[in-house]
Amino acid sequence: MSGYETGEVVRPFVMTSGRTRPVQGELRIETLVSAAPAALGAPLGFERHRIVELCQYPRSVAELAALLPVPLGVARVLVADLAAERYVRVHERSAQDVSVALLERVRDGLLRL
Repeated sequence: MSGYETGEVVRPFVMTSGRTRPVQGELRIETLVSAAPAALGAPLGFERHRIVELCQYPRSVAELAALLPVPLGVARVLVADLAAERYVRVHERSAQDVSVALLERVRDGLLRL
């Protein structure tokens, strides 16, 4: 049973070991993240394991923050840590690769928050 189900509250700084920024670079909110099914068996804490579960098909960093639910900064730190440990893959796109459809999906997701 998770903390969400029992009503327990975990402070965001506990999830990130007090960090407010990722160790390597900044992730944009529209950055897509995916995880291999093999990562599901990794010994990860609750939020980190949940990210691996949610990323069995690509999701944006913004979607992950909303689905966990955690602040966007916390999601960025957790995803960056998982990427550095190779549990998830970050799919970077250049500004030229971003389609109108993707921007609309991100906008719609943010509006649902």
